[in-house]
Amino acid sequence: MSMDYTQKIARQVAAVPRSGIRDFFELVQGREGIISLGVGEPDFVTPWNIREAAIYSLEKGQTSYTSNLGLPSLRKSISRYVGDFFGVEYGIGEILVTVGVSEAIDLALRALLDPGDEVIYHEPCYVSYSPSIVMAYGRAVAVETRKRDGFSLKAEALEKAITPRSRVLMLNFPTNPTGATASRADLEAIAALCVKHDLIVLTDEIYSELRYDADEPHVSIAALPGMRERTILLHGFSKAFAMTGFRLGYACGPQPLIEAMMKIHQYSMLCAPITSQVAAIEALENGSSAVAMMRDSYHRRRDYLVKRLNEMGLECHSPGGAFYVFPDIRGTGLKSKEFAMRLLEEEGVAAVPGDAFGPSGEGFLRCCYATSYEQLQVAMDKMQAFVGRL
Repeated sequence: MSMDYTQKIARQVAAVPRSGIRDFFELVQGREGIISLGVGEPDFVTPWNIREAAIYSLEKGQTSYTSNLGLPSLRKSISRYVGDFFGVEYGIGEILVTVGVSEAIDLALRALLDPGDEVIYHEPCYVSYSPSIVMAYGRAVAVETRKRDGFSLKAEALEKAITPRSRVLMLNFPTNPTGATASRADLEAIAALCVKHDLIVLTDEIYSELRYDADEPHVSIAALPGMRERTILLHGFSKAFAMTGFRLGYACGPQPLIEAMMKIHQYSMLCAPITSQVAAIEALENGSSAVAMMRDSYHRRRDYLVKRLNEMGLECHSPGGAFYVFPDIRGTGLKSKEFAMRLLEEEGVAAVPGDAFGPSGEGFLRCCYATSYEQLQVAMDKMQAFVGRL
């Protein structure tokens, strides 16, 4: 008698769909000659001095567990860095080192939510936000952002989503997949609502170093008056320092909240890898010049893609950060998935359908420009040919 495994899987897990990004890129695996504008990963190798720190730590035999919170030396470096870059001061007891920002999000949600509590987030958004909320027994409440607003979250739209069950607001600026940024004025209006309705904020600022317009410096909501005590600032090393495979992130916040997250972390993960933690110290202490070089390269690529996409008739706002553009393909008459599939089949260019990032992403396409300038030129020529045939 065969077993019905559908009856053995937890309901909240069974209800979670597979990642639309991963499903799409399984179609790409093993195919020759594909130009990928897909997976959001830097095309730079981790800078040598950071790799060398990891190698040297292994040569010295640093292969042990660390404190559950992370190496004190790393947390001191994080404290200095966050104070300088974000303008918010945290003691080392208010910092938890995690296995990527993804673990930090999971820990925060599990530490904060009782079953049925509502978590508000803005959409289009990174694919893991809604599933992470559901798997923490929360209720995911999406607030649509609009192209006309540069996909920034507006306080008026947020306020309409707040109910007596609202407990947490999740922010991600600069945003994956749109590259959207939030102005200080928008964040101040959002902060006022969070204070009024007693919301805790999880702010995922993994792309914060990758800002391109000097007249709009990055602002963290954690730095605004009255927000430090109700915000968990999430950050890491994957994007700005090109350290995706090191799987290292961190959370900064009020000590009682960090302590609650640490309780889950110590039983489920114990600690982040020591090799990655040692490399991260080098990144924070001596990585700024490499970050500036990579940011300048992304800036040039952003400007090129936005220009080419608009020239071929795909309206595209100029994103203020991250390394994605989110062109509007509705004028072609195709749905996002059909456009992406035909572009892949006919021209060998892979980009992600906008609806992979939530229903409000329908009619758009995410193109990641963390690939070489030369490859981007070829990809844009191929996309222009494809659009020209429609």
